[in-house]
Amino acid sequence: MKRVVLKLSGESFHDKAVGEPFFAPSFKKAAEEIKRAKEVGVEMIIITGGGNIARGATLETVGMKRVEADQVGMLATIQNSLLLQSALESMDISTRVLSAVRVESVCEPFLRRRAIRHLEKGRVIICAGGTGNPFATTDSAAMLRALELDADALLFAKNGVEGVYSADPKYDKEAVLIKELTYREVIDRDLKFMDQAALLTGIESGNPIPIYVFESNKIGNLERVVKGENIGTVVKP
Repeated sequence: MKRVVLKLSGESFHDKAVGEPFFAPSFKKAAEEIKRAKEVGVEMIIITGGGNIARGATLETVGMKRVEADQVGMLATIQNSLLLQSALESMDISTRVLSAVRVESVCEPFLRRRAIRHLEKGRVIICAGGTGNPFATTDSAAMLRALELDADALLFAKNGVEGVYSADPKYDKEAVLIKELTYREVIDRDLKFMDQAALLTGIESGNPIPIYVFESNKIGNLERVVKGENIGTVVKP
């Protein structure tokens, strides 16, 4: 792998026991894992979720209009991105946040050519603000950026699960880890590890890329994935 997109959920930055939406050790841990992977020689594009702060779909259930709720979620991803940037730069990793939602006083706008230029200069880029549009998840943003920036793979770091299972292992003791799938099998079997709209975007692009799903809590897993080790689940085009 030469260039990858890594999707980090907002919940990975949250500590339920402490009750803090921004848990500093979580940002440090994520930065350490990214540093290990980058040292292998891989260009890194990070997409952060915002679920530790706000989820558009959840806010809609308490009366907010979906457009405004999704906009709050987009802003949440910017906050996570800025904190992750700070954690990475504390480790001397040159990083840029590029946002699909324009907030020039705190980060750059996302422009494809600018993003590629940052990668060519050896920087990590963090793409914030989702797609910049309501009714779209950060999973869709991850797929979109992977396709736009010619990534070799899309990586999903999951909390507490090793990959894609036949059913939700939290509720089904008979659930088993599936080592290999295709895009179409994920859709046909209605497996819920990511937004299916993102998968459809990959299919419709005519040039879908492999997706790797792995456990984020195990130290060194990200490095192992970018080195090509067979861990977690691979979803092939």
